[in-house]
Amino acid sequence: MTVEEIVQRVRERSRRLASGLPVNRPPLGSDFSLNGVVPPPTMFRPAAVLVPIIRREPALTVLLTQRTEDMPSHAGQIAFPGGRPQASDADSVDTALREAEEEVGLTRQFVEVIGSVDQYRTGTGYEITPVVGLVTPGFTTRADPREVADVFEVPLAFFLDEKNHRIDSRVWQGRERRYYAMPYGERYIWGATAGMLKNLQYVLSAAD
Repeated sequence: MTVEEIVQRVRERSRRLASGLPVNRPPLGSDFSLNGVVPPPTMFRPAAVLVPIIRREPALTVLLTQRTEDMPSHAGQIAFPGGRPQASDADSVDTALREAEEEVGLTRQFVEVIGSVDQYRTGTGYEITPVVGLVTPGFTTRADPREVADVFEVPLAFFLDEKNHRIDSRVWQGRERRYYAMPYGERYIWGATAGMLKNLQYVLSAAD
């Protein structure tokens, strides 16, 4: 898939979502999509993540983080850089860019935001807006040791290949919960991050 195709599809999806135009539903709307009647939280707090697609040669990559083991939530899990909005943030794009700079040192000058795609609701009560950005190489990562144990990249093609998607399960709060997982070597990418990647794969491969 070319950069031009990615830009065109993400921008069109973002435009239609922002305008309230009809779109085909993505595979997952939340952590609850695979779990039948499991009741979701009654309220959701806003959050935003940056989905950084890096213009590597010969192939595009996606930047991800591994959270530290002592985080109060999602400890040790793999995630996009992101978090909750602050009062100074203008919008979800501003939140995603600020968080990426704070967590991994990726400054705005290297990021071309191309659009926001379908929101994703988590079992912990967040409604996440994924902001897709094309990243120009030349940046230097600087992980915030309070939140980020590691920063790494995975080829975008790996996530676009459905052979690398699987559904796993585990018991959480006394119930069996099913979720998408996309293991890459020793990296176990699962939960909300895998769900948002599954939706991105849909946006990039399916026509509305």
